[in-house]
Amino acid sequence: MQTREIFKKKSHFLKKLLICIFVAVTVSVGVFFAYRAIDSKINNGNSIINLKSKWKVYDYQQVYDISSAILYKSPFNITARTYNGYSAFFLAVSSSDVVQSLSYLDEAINSLRIALQGAKFGAVSQIEYMLGKAYFYKDFHSSYYYYADLVIYYLLKAKKDGYKADDIPELLGLSYASLGMTMESISAFTEALLVRESDILLLSIAEQYHAVGQDNAAEQYLFRISQNCKDEQIILKSHLLMGNIALQRENFEDAEKEFNFILEKNENSADALYGLGVIYESQGDMVKARSEWRKALRIQNNHPLALKKMSEIK
Repeated sequence: MQTREIFKKKSHFLKKLLICIFVAVTVSVGVFFAYRAIDSKINNGNSIINLKSKWKVYDYQQVYDISSAILYKSPFNITARTYNGYSAFFLAVSSSDVVQSLSYLDEAINSLRIALQGAKFGAVSQIEYMLGKAYFYKDFHSSYYYYADLVIYYLLKAKKDGYKADDIPELLGLSYASLGMTMESISAFTEALLVRESDILLLSIAEQYHAVGQDNAAEQYLFRISQNCKDEQIILKSHLLMGNIALQRENFEDAEKEFNFILEKNENSADALYGLGVIYESQGDMVKARSEWRKALRIQNNHPLALKKMSEIK
């Protein structure tokens, strides 16, 4: 009798144990699949977590797509706006299609300007920096509108707010130059040289010094280019500047050497042909002068100086 009671108790216990195990396994499986579903939604869907994970691996297209999807539902999500602006900028600079690049830049600027309104203090300076760069590239691609003043505005604000980037002085120098702010441009380019010396920077400084009539200073930078430069385009531009300096000094022999050097490398240099025309004009040989200016206009039909010369001929 006792044995039967003990057996019943054991059987009852085993049933309860099996039920508990079954329930535990069922709950665990349910939790596992629920976790997988939630994790998949977060890390593979349109979420901020997934957005940041794609940003870390430089997948700008995915960042752009995910942020656009988030903004469709939440237009003022500052995090999504910031990443949308950044990714649109990088897609713009990597695109070979000018129209597409401008479209991305417009979207980058729009998103970054909205993000700037609600950004936390620590993120403000970086957004200002990216806005400055976006306007710089928009200015580079645009034929009708000019944005150099906005480049300067946002980059100076970024600097004032503590953001540091090696390319800020160079971008400022180029933007000042396009606005004719020569001394500001020289100052910015000189600061850029302290970070990284390059032949294009040396040439840019020389051009700005020439623009304000400080040709002795310009020649010092041109000499530095002549020592080590391997870029043929920069070499030819530096010789053109040396030719123009010689022309202004009425040193026609040196000017002619510089222009002929350029034409030996590139027979289609409208600027060098124009310079030769000016030399012939100074010698009283208007037949040769007109011939050179016509050649320049055949290569570049809107060459302003050659057009002016031809319009003055009676």
